[in-house]
Parts: sequence; structure tokens; C-alpha cells
Amino acid sequence: MTHSGLTRRGLMGGALSLGLAAPLVVGAPRRAWSADAIKIGFNGDLSASPSAQSGRAAVVGIQAALEDLNGKGGVLGRKIDLVIRDDLSQPPKSIQNMSDLIDNEKVVAVLGPTNSGNALAWKQIPNQKRIPVMGCIGSASDITKPMSAHADNYMFRVGSVDRFQVVAVVAYARKNPATKKVGLLTETTGYGQSGLKDLVEVTKIQGIVPVASEKLGVNDTDMTSQLAKLKNAEVDTVLLWAQGTPIGQVMRSMDKIGYFPTVLTSWAADNLSFLNAAGPALAEKPIFLRTVSEARSARQQAFFDRIRPKLDADSAFSFAVHAYDGTMLLARAMAQAGATDGAALRSALEGLKEPYEGYAKTYAPPFSKENHEGLGAADQHWTCWRGGRLAAFEDAVVASLKPEDFKG
Repeated sequence: MTHSGLTRRGLMGGALSLGLAAPLVVGAPRRAWSADAIKIGFNGDLSASPSAQSGRAAVVGIQAALEDLNGKGGVLGRKIDLVIRDDLSQPPKSIQNMSDLIDNEKVVAVLGPTNSGNALAWKQIPNQKRIPVMGCIGSASDITKPMSAHADNYMFRVGSVDRFQVVAVVAYARKNPATKKVGLLTETTGYGQSGLKDLVEVTKIQGIVPVASEKLGVNDTDMTSQLAKLKNAEVDTVLLWAQGTPIGQVMRSMDKIGYFPTVLTSWAADNLSFLNAAGPALAEKPIFLRTVSEARSARQQAFFDRIRPKLDADSAFSFAVHAYDGTMLLARAMAQAGATDGAALRSALEGLKEPYEGYAKTYAPPFSKENHEGLGAADQHWTCWRGGRLAAFEDAVVASLKPEDFKG
């Protein structure tokens, strides 16, 4: 996999000074920096798993945001530096990175991680140390939930959320006249099991009783046994929750036994790893959702054109968008709070006064004390692969969906 623009050496080089000179209030005229740089961190997989391209795209988005911020004066008279840590897709390494970024590097906020399981492994650390985290890739529903009822919560997210995706795909299955029997197929990782929990809860809420539920390993290449059980149960619609590569292997296994039910799956299918595993023809089978439509606005297209040379693939664009918007919201929180300590930033993020026109949407406001998700169910876009490229998906079922259908 290529990694243009972000070499491993460059990524691991520690703090990256991305600004030139000047102060802020966001958008203030440039002048000499008046204080030490503000450090923010990124902790996520950049090299180890197929999802690493998502992490690299997020870093591209953060760097673009800092280029824009520092070019216009930084924040509070200080430039912002990015400190990058690769967690190699390993929870112990990700935990170590988080402590290093907070205790040694003294970052004021962290973006990432790439993998949901790693966020769930260390979310108690930033909550205990009162350092805001802006999730931009990992989508497990529990990531942004507080550690206990009424506790101050330092986990925010601008990105996709599994629960919102699950609600939508289950609604699609329920509204589709061709759906007679639903089956579940989920990965055994933390990501897959978190998705299974959402699927079980939401199908129950929407009145669907799955007739079969099978599991697969993230490194499995032959799922014909699980698929044969779904076929024997006469499943015509499979709700599949897994990462990109195993979703691709499921498509190849379906091809082996000539069994092609309707497949509604997670947004991990937008990953290049899925296309590579499935191949262009089989990749066209599943339907899924993502937070950035392939029918880009002119403003989104301009941003895409600006950063595309640094992305591994077109499909990684949404992660750069999340990271860019998340970084900008952090900067606005600093400006509004007039400070960078964690408690002040959390409070400001929960009550940002000015709307912000990001690349995913206009946030007005993005968060509240009770809601730490910057993107909601209405920000999901139906997507598929066509001719080896992501494309917007539309059919009669999608056209028939109403807001009241999205229950759960």
C-alpha cells in the first residue's frame, strides 16, 4: 500500500511544527507567536492493519487544519503542533501512547484512534486526566459514553457511529418488500461484537427477529460454513458487521457457493482493503453508509483536490474530513475558553457559541453536555461500489425511508 506524502519516518518523527508564525483567535491576522506552541496529539494505527490507511488519512486532515489555523495566526497567540504516535493496532501500545502523549508530551487534546477496541481500552485515561479526545475514525457506539452516570465526559467524536448505521440498515431491511428472513454475521473482534450488540438491540426495537446468527474471525478467508448455515435458514438479507478485509472475504465465500442475499454492512466496506479483498465485481454487492457523500459539494471537492495527493485512496477522504473538522472544533473551543486546560476545553466544546461550517456539515452547535457526537443519523449517506469507485446508492427502498423509520 502506498503512503504518499506521509512517510513512516516522517510520521514517527515526534512533534511536527506545522505553523509559521502568529497568534489567534481563529482567523486573526498573522503576527509573531507570543507563547510556546500548543500541542495536540494523534494516537492511532498508521502502519499495522488494513485500517491504517484511515489513520494516515486522519493525520492528513489534522495537518491541513493546522496549516490553515497556523497560517491565519494560530490560537490564543500560539501556534499548534501535532505530536503523532502509531499504536500499531495494538491496545497495549495504544494505552502506552495515550499516557505518553498526556504525561510526557503535555498535549491539550488527542485525536484518534483508528480502531474502536483501542479507544475502549484507554478511554478511562483521558477521562481521569481531564484531556479531551476527538474521535475521528473508530465508530463503536460506546466510545463517547461517560464512564459513569453524570460524570464529566472527555470523549467527543466527529465521525461515524455504529449505532446510527445499524439503525439505518435495519430500517432498510424492514422497509424492503423482498426481505423475508434476516440473518446476522459478525466479526469476533471488539468492533464486531460491539456491532452485534447494536444489531440485536435495534432489530428487536424495529420488530425484526433474526433467524440465524453466525460469527467470523478477522483473519478468516473461508466463510462458506457460516454462509451455508444462513442459506439453510433461508436468510435473504444478511446484516454483516466486520472490517473491510473480512467483508471482502465474505463476498468471495458467497461467490464460492453461489449464495447472494441482500448484504447490508458496516461503513468499513468503504475501505480500500474491502475492494482489494473482494475484487471490483463482488465489491458491488453490499450496501452501506458513510458520512461524506460521493456526490461532493464544490467546497468538499476543492478540499478533496487539495489533499488527494497525500491520501492512499479516494475512499479515505471521509477520515481526513472528520479529522479536519474535529481539529477546527478543538481550536474554536480553545479560542472561546481563552484557555487550553482540559476542563475548560470540555466545557467549551459542550457549548460552542458560534456555528462552524465544516467539510462534513455545518455544526450549529456540534455538541452539548449530553451529546458528544458531532455527526448524527441524518448525516449518513447510502453508498456502494461501482466500477471500482465509491458511488452514492439510491433505490426505491432508500427513497421510501422516512425519519420515523429510524428507530433505535
